[in-house]
Amino acid sequence: MKNRWSQDKKNECVEEYAQEYGEDLALRTYASGLIGEEKGLVLHGGGNTSVKGTFTNVLKKRISAIFVKASGHNLANIEPEGHPGLDLDYLLQLRTLSELSDETMVNELLTHRFNAQAAPPSIETLLHAFIPKKYIDHTHADAILALTNQRDGEKTVRDVLGNDVIILGYVKPGFALARAAVEAFEASPLSKGMVLMKHGLLTWGKTAHESYERTIELVTKAEQYLVKKKTRPLKVRITTSPETAKKRYLKVAPILRGLLAIPTKNPDWPFKRFILRALITKEVLNFVDSDRGKKIALTPPLTADHLIRTKALPLWVDDPQYEDEVKLREQVSNAITEYAKKYDEYFERYSKKMKTGLNRFDSMPRAILIPGLGVICSGKDVVEAEIVRDITAQTLDTKVKIAAMATYEGLSEKHLFEMEYFSLQHAKLDREDGLTLQRSVALITGAAGAIGAGVCQELLEKGCHVAVTDLPGDSLNSLVDELKPEYGERVIGIPLDVTDPKSVAKGFDMIIDTWGGIDLVVVNAGIAHVSSLADMDPNAFRKLEQVNIEGTLHILSEVSRHFRVQGTGGDIILISTKNVFSPGAKFGAYSATKAAAHQLARIASLELAEIDVRVNMVSPDAVFSHGDRKSGLWAEVGPDRMRARGLDEKGLEEYYRKRNLLKAKITATHIAKAVLYFATRQTPTTGATIPVDGGIPDATPR
Repeated sequence: MKNRWSQDKKNECVEEYAQEYGEDLALRTYASGLIGEEKGLVLHGGGNTSVKGTFTNVLKKRISAIFVKASGHNLANIEPEGHPGLDLDYLLQLRTLSELSDETMVNELLTHRFNAQAAPPSIETLLHAFIPKKYIDHTHADAILALTNQRDGEKTVRDVLGNDVIILGYVKPGFALARAAVEAFEASPLSKGMVLMKHGLLTWGKTAHESYERTIELVTKAEQYLVKKKTRPLKVRITTSPETAKKRYLKVAPILRGLLAIPTKNPDWPFKRFILRALITKEVLNFVDSDRGKKIALTPPLTADHLIRTKALPLWVDDPQYEDEVKLREQVSNAITEYAKKYDEYFERYSKKMKTGLNRFDSMPRAILIPGLGVICSGKDVVEAEIVRDITAQTLDTKVKIAAMATYEGLSEKHLFEMEYFSLQHAKLDREDGLTLQRSVALITGAAGAIGAGVCQELLEKGCHVAVTDLPGDSLNSLVDELKPEYGERVIGIPLDVTDPKSVAKGFDMIIDTWGGIDLVVVNAGIAHVSSLADMDPNAFRKLEQVNIEGTLHILSEVSRHFRVQGTGGDIILISTKNVFSPGAKFGAYSATKAAAHQLARIASLELAEIDVRVNMVSPDAVFSHGDRKSGLWAEVGPDRMRARGLDEKGLEEYYRKRNLLKAKITATHIAKAVLYFATRQTPTTGATIPVDGGIPDATPR
């Protein structure tokens, strides 16, 4: 385990934070960040750290304080505010109680923060408070868990780490663990740390540096032991290349995504979908293709902290028939059904014995292991799916190390259920936050133009995962660069030529590879040409025909096939034009080809309704730009229109504003709002057109 401590970076952190927060908390922030950078120590909100000091209240009285990591905060990017302060003297008095319920404990923690607006502190705050050391680090180090999660684990820990480390048998986090830990500490006060069996590692010190270095020292000892004890490697029965596995994933992902979707009672949103992330590496493929892979995989998680993300067990799909799609679907469906049945039985066994305080969770697996493919991880959005993937990767690696030297032994099923339905753990999880499209994936064609960019931004604001597609080049790249800083992994850029069926198919594959499937397609790509019919260049007309008609057809064909495989319905929205209903002179090529595209969408609404795919149209007029992003169509059409009317660019925009009934300037955001109306299924509507033109009587759909 690499020691990341740097005196220079430590000094920089102290200089940045000490004046406002004090040197103790500045050092706590620095050392916590070092821990969070190392995936072998903590993952995604796991682990917790603390420092004891003082706090000056409004009465100017200095009182004892503890600053402990907030529940669910990520140590990798934690700021001083991520360690809310609490009244330490009061918390220490809680030790005199013989028992303290979880709910009461949380109330005491919340009501004894110094700042009522601060984040809720860790559920293990009392563990940090009761142990009388200034700095305390609590990690879920993989190497330590590899020692604790095996038969005769306590003996192994003692042999490896020595007598100056306390070993504490598993105790559920909360008040009981805090009391057990401090009693163990008082029996051995000179110890440098404590191993919590099947849970993690505690270290402490007078300084942040001392506590951190003890963590590194003990974890390194465990890692060195694991390397030496590797005597029973897995035997790989078949060899699958990552390239082959990735091709199989493209076939399996839409099937799996559809089968994982949870039915609802809402006819407009009949399923709660999942976002998928694949874990395909040579190491993972060797694992799923090995002689003991299934036996090792179907064991409890390394620590209960992972359980709330991954569920107690993954799903294993036996002997997948990749060459027979019908058989493959049946196999995956049967495996999911059996998994759900076993989860239901597990819930029934233990829910009657304890008050859970929570509603029942869904029965779907979060990690699916498939020989010849790897692991597919799921979550309500890409962030959650990424967390499952990271935890699964670390878990499999650690379990393989254990299997090479001993027999894996995790938490009992009873303890697993206690932690899965432990209300305080779930404070770490992000709730469904009302973002209607949080579980959805959208593809936007022609996204680099004004309307496309506006649609992308509006969908992203509603939580959607958005594939920004357009011809390769600066326009596409710059849009992705604009969106990435705010929307992160929920936006990807894909070069796509709608006139080329192979390019369209490749674009779909890239989206499936990234998120598992597609739920919404906005057909927006289109080009224009100004010419009278008498002067029309047939080649220019054919170019519009290729983009506006054939491009629409290629997208509709590909998405129709995808929606049938995925089986959870979907939405298609065509950005049409007022010219379909009210064409303009010298605009025949555009008007005619867009009318054909409009008609294709109407036909799609007839053909796809049986699989709950809604196809609708938005008919805009005269959108000139979106921010600094100019409309490509108006770059083509504008000069002719300006010459014909003797206007400059601003004058032309004003002309189009005044010609509609509402005297409204039509923006890309207005178009995006209309798209959103259909995309969020506000009404049971298909085959319809929303005009977004400020009211042009001749363009009213009829």
